[in-house]
Formats: sequence, structure tokens, C-alpha cells
Amino acid sequence: MKEERQKACGHKFRGLMDLQPLRQQDGSAGNQPAVDAPRITQHPHGVASAPLLSTALAALGIVYGDIGTSPLYALRECFIGHYALPVTAPNVLGILSLVFWSLTVVVSIKYLVFLMRADNEGEGGILALLALLGPRGPNGGARHNRLLLVGLFGAALLYGDGVITPAISVLSAVEGLRVATHAFEPFILPISVTLLVLLFLVQPRGTAGIGAVFGPVMLLWFVTIGGLGLAAILTQHPHQVSVLSAINPVYAIRFFAAYGSQAFLVLGAVVLCVTGSEALYADMGHFGPRPIRLAWYAVAFPALLLNYFGQGALLLTSGTEVSNPFYQLAPAWGLYPLVTLSTAATIIASQALISGVYSLTQQAVQLGYAPRFTIIHTSGTAAGQIYMPEINWAMMVTCVLLVLGFKSSSNLAGAYGIAVTGTMTVTSILFYVLTRERWHWSATKAGIVIAIFLLFDVSFFTANLPKVIEGGWFPLAVGLAVFTILTTWKRGRTELSRLLAEASLPIEIFLRDIAGRQPHRVDGTAVVMTSTPAGVPAVLLHHFKHNRTLHRRVVLLSITFEKRPEVSDQERVEINDLGQGFYRVVARFGFIEMPRISRVLALCRAQGLELDPFSTTFMLGRETLLPTGRSRMARWRKRLYGVLARNAPSATGYFEIPPNRVIELGAQIEL
Repeated sequence: MKEERQKACGHKFRGLMDLQPLRQQDGSAGNQPAVDAPRITQHPHGVASAPLLSTALAALGIVYGDIGTSPLYALRECFIGHYALPVTAPNVLGILSLVFWSLTVVVSIKYLVFLMRADNEGEGGILALLALLGPRGPNGGARHNRLLLVGLFGAALLYGDGVITPAISVLSAVEGLRVATHAFEPFILPISVTLLVLLFLVQPRGTAGIGAVFGPVMLLWFVTIGGLGLAAILTQHPHQVSVLSAINPVYAIRFFAAYGSQAFLVLGAVVLCVTGSEALYADMGHFGPRPIRLAWYAVAFPALLLNYFGQGALLLTSGTEVSNPFYQLAPAWGLYPLVTLSTAATIIASQALISGVYSLTQQAVQLGYAPRFTIIHTSGTAAGQIYMPEINWAMMVTCVLLVLGFKSSSNLAGAYGIAVTGTMTVTSILFYVLTRERWHWSATKAGIVIAIFLLFDVSFFTANLPKVIEGGWFPLAVGLAVFTILTTWKRGRTELSRLLAEASLPIEIFLRDIAGRQPHRVDGTAVVMTSTPAGVPAVLLHHFKHNRTLHRRVVLLSITFEKRPEVSDQERVEINDLGQGFYRVVARFGFIEMPRISRVLALCRAQGLELDPFSTTFMLGRETLLPTGRSRMARWRKRLYGVLARNAPSATGYFEIPPNRVIELGAQIEL
């Protein structure tokens, strides 16, 4: 169970790139799994068989970090922050009613009841959902390409809001010191920046140690905030209307009737209470639906409601005297312990995001949507424990600049929400297509369900649009940049594969030529890496043209990524003897697996093809791309793809090939 918690640690965005790729990395079509009815599949690692309570505790620490720390700032933004509503009973009850029904419909019903029924061999997430929608009909390919772009943009948006999470979470926790005394005011930003820098500096050590205590710390967090809220509810003045009456949706309706368009804009703050909802669906593959649901219904949901309603009771009792309703729920003696616990909880939420971004980027690389990045494994037992230096330092700089630029969690809240609500809207749209085309729901049944979901999603998204000027442009800009990189790299890889395939020679012709010429064969084995499991790789042709020799045994190795999260060793390697000492090996990996060359060679040896990595020569091609070719890519995309390709780490490190056994041959290609 410890290993499972370590492996799952911090995968907030884990399934956002859990795309069951409709095309493999080489551009070839993949098989689309048949999903004709709702189903729940156990995770291939066997998480579902683990003790339910311990798995639910781990899920509590990993899945609910972001949404669990939202009480630090969500309700405050409605009354003390940017919107500054008057603290009156109708307003407080109206906002609490919106919070209650948002958590109920968006989290408890949309994600936990419906979306968790759509899985990809146990994996969830917006792109896993997209992968279930294969091309159908004569125009299915074009329609699916549009859905693919929509899904990719939804995933890219999460990068935008994702980089804000550590900044707003840590800053809002440290701001609790201001409640104790204004003497801490000058130190809030330095303390926040220091904590963020330290958080990113410890990433190379891995998250195994801290991951083991995620669950217990978050359990303590939820029990604490729930207890504080309950105490405030029980001590509310008896002559006041009970905050619990806000469960009645009539109060939300009255609030809208009283404030009109202003009430609609306040949804931009209310949405803060449901940020992190996508993690419920995305992390399904790590814990299974039951533990995630148990952790929500038994702990997180009641604790959050108690705290929000407790803050509402405090506002009704103290009114304008309240400057930070979350921290003012605590007695004076408990303020500093609460700040400490809040800081720990926000660090956990931030750590979950950081590890999730690593996993998201790794999957994007392996699915062919992003260039290679340096990947360092920080655990010898948990494959999910990785560290990506380039991503880590980019996130650290971004988070520090956000804290220094926005200066307060209230200002950051103005930039927070628009990107994640866009992703939530995309998820609802894709789910509608799934219910109609794969589950064969009637238009009426599917329409009613999706209309309810979109009522919340579109309302939240529209209410956040005014934030674009206030700072919402930042997550949108980040999302757009990521989307541009994802689509450009995929398009560039497709065009490059097409050009290499056109220049490739059919293997049958090449072998006949070898049989006729009988070139000099040197002792040893050469493994020629190729992205296309067909024809003769250009790097081999280049080598033979200039050196006029071949190794006595030549292995054409292609590594592809399947639509599944994992591939069993029994079906991972396929070996074909082509004759003349040539072999074609196709190694298949799931999109959450690391493609280690040592693993491939070991499986080849088990099938009778002896390959020793320390006595084998590996041939790799390194292309220099020129934007002067006739491909239909725009010139700026060609240049961007070239920059990304030049700065990507070598395949030697990515596939963990012994560097002293590698020969790289370069070639110029007009793209």
C-alpha cells in the first residue's frame, strides 16, 4: 500500500493526458476499445483489491489537496475580497446555497456519479474520455480531429491554472499570520517565496517520504476545519436565521433575483470552492472509484460543508469585524497551530500539483505531443516517482513571479478559475458525445443530464471572463502556449514521419540487394532505432551508403506507445526474423510507462534473441530540420518545431541506452 501511495503521490492532473491515443507516436492508427455501456474497471496495479480504508486515506491526501484548501480563500473573496458583498443574512445564505449546490452537483454528482463510469482500462481524465470517441461514419475522422483539438485545449488550460495553485495556496496559508498581528505583514511575501523555493528545491529527492504522510495530514486537516466550522454553527446566535437553511436552493434564487448581473459575476469567486474537481476523475486510475468516493462522502464533503457554513455563521454573527473568516474561526490560542497546519496542507496540495505536472508532461512526451524532457527516477520501486528538472525550475520561477507580481491571494484569486472552468466545460461536452455514441443514451436522457452540468460549467466560465483583464489572461496565455506546443510537435512529428517513410526503402528490396552484393559484415550486433516499424530506417541507409559495411546481426527496433496505460511483458515485444541476419523488433509500452531499453533487451533474450546492451552498437538518427520544405505546416510552426527538436534531450538518455555504445548519424531534412 505504501508503494501505491508513493506511485500515486501528487497526481492531480494524472489522467489529463491519459489519452488513449487514437494514433500512435508514429502516426499509425490504433485500435479503438469498444465501450458500449458504462463500466467500472479495476486498476491494473490492483489498487482496488487493497484495503478500502487505507486506500481511501491515501486518496484523501492525493486527490483532495486543492479542493480541500479552498476554504482558505473561497468564501472570503465573496465578502472581503474583490466582490465585497454586504454582509447581510440574504447574501450570506445565498452564497452558502451556491457553494452547497456547486459542491453537490459538480463534484458529488457530475464527477463521482457519472464521469467515473467512463474509464479507459481504469484510467480517467479529460483525454481518456476523449480517447473513447473514435472516428465514426464517413466524416468521422474530421469530426474526431475537432474533438481532439478541443480536448487538447482543455488539457492545456489546466497547465495555466495549475501553476497558480502553489502560489495561491501557500500565500493564503501564510496570510493567516496577518490575523494574529500586523507585525507579520512585511514578512508574508518573503516567507511565501521561501516556502515555494524550498518546495521546488527538494523535488530531486523525490516525494516518497512526504507522500507517506499525505493521507494522515489531510485527514487531520479535514477533521480540524470541519470541527472549527461545526463549533461556529453551534454557537451561532439563536435569534439569527440558521446558516443550515442555506441548503434550500431558494436562497440562491433570491440572491440572483436581488443582485442580477452582479450576482452572476460573484460566481467567479464561488467557483473557487470546486477547483480541483478534475482530479477526482483524473486520479481514478490510481485508487479506483470506491476509495475516492468514500474519501469524499465520508470525510472531505462534510468537512468542507461544515467549514463553509461555519464561516457563514461567523459572518452573520460578527459582520464587518471579520477580515479573514477562515482563520477567525479559530480561538486565539489555536491560530498559530492552524497556520502551521494550513501551510502543511497547502504544501501537500502544491506537491500534488507538481508531481501531477511531471506525470502529465511525461505522458505527453510518450504520446507524441511533446518533445523529450530529462526524466530522473527518484524511487527504485515506484515507477510513478519521477523528477523533471526543466519542468521543475520553470514552475518554480513562474510561481515566485506570481507571488511577487500579484502580492496577495486575493489578487491571485482574480486570475484563478477561468482555465479550469474551461476544462470542466469541455469535459461535459465530450461526456455528452460519449453518452450518445458509445452508451447509446437517448437525446432526451443525455440532454437533461448534460444541461444540468453545463448550467454550472458555462455559468462559472462566463462569470470568470471579466477576470481576463484582472489577471485571468495569465492562465489563458500559458494554456494557449502549451496548446501551441502540443499541436505543433504532433503535427511536426507526423510530417517528419511522412517524409522519412517516403524516403524509406521497402525492407524486401533492401534484403535482396544485400543478398546480391554480399557486403562486408563485421562481428557484433547493431540495434537501429526507428520510429516507424516498416521499411528500412534512413539512419541505416545513411550508414550503409557511406561505410559500405553492416554488422553481422542488425536489429531494427521500434518503440511504440499503446492506447493502454500499461502493457504486460507477455505481449510487450514482437520479434520477426527477416533473414540475412536482420530482425525487426517492435516494443510496446503503455502511456504511463518508461521505455527502458534494458527491459526490451531482457525480453528479447527471453525469446531467444541474445542482445547484450554493453556489447551492442546502437544507431540513432539526429535530424537537422530546415523550414524550406513543401509540407503544409505554416513556416512559424516549422521554426517552432525545429527549436523544440534541437533543444530536446537525446534519445540516449530518454531510453537509458549506454552512452558509450551509441552512434548518432545526422541528416538535413527539409520540412
